Amino acid sequence: MSARERVVLDASDIDRALTRISHEILESEKGADNICILGIQTTGVPLANRIAGKIADFESVEVPVGELDITMFRDDLRLRPARSLAPTRLPDGGIEDKIVVLVDDVFFSGRTVRAALDALGEIGRPAKVRLATLVDRGHRELPVRADFVGKNIPTSLDETVRVSLVEIDGVDEVVVGSTGPAGPGPAAVKSANAAPNVGGDAA
Repeated sequence: MSARERVVLDASDIDRALTRISHEILESEKGADNICILGIQTTGVPLANRIAGKIADFESVEVPVGELDITMFRDDLRLRPARSLAPTRLPDGGIEDKIVVLVDDVFFSGRTVRAALDALGEIGRPAKVRLATLVDRGHRELPVRADFVGKNIPTSLDETVRVSLVEIDGVDEVVVGSTGPAGPGPAAVKSANAAPNVGGDAA
């Protein structure tokens, strides 16, 4: 880690944040009935599985989990490096008339959420859609908000937010770093996993 980076969430912080999100989902929806959870590829997927696991522990009920690839629905697709498509895997029973909780790692401009909603529209009609994010870093460009937030971390536009997870990177941590005074704008990549992580900034 460079001198320009700082750890803002460690493994225990992330676990507590996901525990709180899981409880808030259950409280908001009055239980786990009719809920399914979709992780936005890539980093949102392990987070979705962890939240589903916590809900199962709390409620003794298995919550369906799926994976959503939004690559082809992004409005910045031509600006990003070419990458292979990740799979979209719907849980058994699909999303029709379900309460769908979208899960992503970092909420930024709101463009990832818009793309995710467009992708959902192609595969079903949920009863409602909620958004859970581990980190909200601010700088919204669209009129959207997260329903469940693990941690609000105010940032400047010349900072990056890197989410590392054991399932992908071998470690759980969230790191904020500086790109310097001439750093990138809102469409900047926020994660060290930015090339494969279509669920990242501009999230």
